[in-house]
Formats: sequence, structure tokens, C-alpha cells
Amino acid sequence: MKTFEVRFRYQDRNQGTVESTVKVDASTLPGAVAKAARGFVKGLDRKQRFDMNKNGLEITAKSVDTAEAQAGTPAQSSSG
Repeated sequence: MKTFEVRFRYQDRNQGTVESTVKVDASTLPGAVAKAARGFVKGLDRKQRFDMNKNGLEITAKSVDTAEAQAGTPAQSSSG
């Protein structure tokens, strides 16, 4: 499993721009976006969902190196 950081942004009628960042473990990028989006939308109330649908939802996702992956890979050195 890989770790992905998914960021959501939309325009709310009261708060202006609302941003949220979620870290998700998934095997692929589309799976990570789907899992994070389900959790994000479940946390919104009816008016927030309406604003999100009306103004659009901006999704940005990227792969994140975890500390376990960095510690697990030994440093490569060239001997010659």
C-alpha cells in the first residue's frame, strides 16, 4: 500500500474557500482519491454539499513517501 495526500477545495457561502487535506493508504491514485472523497463528502452537511456541487470541487492528489519506506531502503553507495 502507498500513502497519498489528497487535498480538497471548494467555495462555501459563509466561510469563503474551504480546504481540507487527507492522507490515505491505497494501492493506486484513483483508489486513494475515491476513498478520500467518500470520507470528505460524508463529513459535509446538506448546504455545504450544495455549495460544493454548485461551485465545483477541486481535488489535488500526490504520492507521499512514508517514514517506513525511507527507513526500509538502505542508502545506495557505489564502490569502485
